[in-house]
Amino acid sequence: MENAAIQVMFADDHPAIVAGLIYMLEEHRTIKTVGTCTNSTELIAELGTQPCDVLVCDYSMPGGNYGDGITLFSFLRRRYPAMRIVVLTMIDNPGIIRSLLKLGIQCILSKADPMEHLVAAIHGAYADARYFSPTISKIVWQLNVDTPASGSRALTARESEVVRLFVSGRSVNEIAAQLKRSKQTISSQKASAMRKLGVGNDIELIRCSIDTAPTFVPEDGAHDASDPTQPRDGKP
Repeated sequence: MENAAIQVMFADDHPAIVAGLIYMLEEHRTIKTVGTCTNSTELIAELGTQPCDVLVCDYSMPGGNYGDGITLFSFLRRRYPAMRIVVLTMIDNPGIIRSLLKLGIQCILSKADPMEHLVAAIHGAYADARYFSPTISKIVWQLNVDTPASGSRALTARESEVVRLFVSGRSVNEIAAQLKRSKQTISSQKASAMRKLGVGNDIELIRCSIDTAPTFVPEDGAHDASDPTQPRDGKP
């Protein structure tokens, strides 16, 4: 990834949601918000004047001249083929998810899931990789869409947690402080994850973890008893 920040535009007919997402992203220097829209009319007008690397767009956004849902995304894919798209949706219809995938949209987040997945989804879209939040991951697996196999590549819950935070832009020191573990423990868990994934550097780890996102989304508060680096009381 280049040093320049990823230019991101938001489209959602709920301004409060957009404001919350922008606020959440302020601490991430790799992402820059370049515009906000509330319907497809505003979106197309904004895209005509403002370069955009990644569009974060609500699926249901009525009231615009260009429609919403599949109609809008089909138009966007034709008119702006180089622009990456992250779809936000409350819809859990497998047919709609399949249609989005057929359009080449590989980053989809459910609004029912924590929005902490947004940072990784934006980086994933920018890298032309795949990222789904947990609810969408389950639907994709049910659709039998090409997804990573488990087995030797599967990470423990703690390794998954470290990788997720690292992909979100945290350093090893920051992860250690957030999870209240030692820096050595975090480094060991990150190294273990890299060995399992067969990657040799941080850039490869980021791309691989985004490509295989469903494998790396542990349940909230999950404890992995198979992880020997941590005592059962959860203290570092």
